[in-house]
Amino acid sequence: MGKNTAVAGFSTHLNTERDALKAFITLLEAEQQALVNGKIEQLLGLVDNKIQSAQELNKLELVRQGILRALEAPAEPNDIEAWLGDHARDSLPAWLDTQRLAAQAKEINRANGMLIQTRLRNNQQALTTLHNAANSASGLYGPDGQPHIPSSGRTLGSV
Repeated sequence: MGKNTAVAGFSTHLNTERDALKAFITLLEAEQQALVNGKIEQLLGLVDNKIQSAQELNKLELVRQGILRALEAPAEPNDIEAWLGDHARDSLPAWLDTQRLAAQAKEINRANGMLIQTRLRNNQQALTTLHNAANSASGLYGPDGQPHIPSSGRTLGSV
């Protein structure tokens, strides 16, 4: 395969990777809305799609790295940008979009992680409160299930 063909293949690959990142961001945004709105059932439906999309992105990255090696191009993002400017200027917009979308996906994923942690913390606090309330209320009912108010040893009206 000639170098020009490989560069064209790289350009096509960048477009594929960019589209996959857009799809992943759509999933992350749907996840974020479900978290914000407390729609846990929607989260369950998104998990498999998110995992598959992340796996696809990993595969695309490996392919990109292989193409860059075959082109004897640098592997670092900033170096790739300069290399594209010299060897494949038409691919530069797709590369910059890919980098921007990857940063956006990372930020949304970070925010979603924070939302999950907040929800988890709130749920743990609610469970602790319920558990404590159940333990303190256990003395309010007798073995027969009837209300039983513990007495302090004094009868009502006595001093």
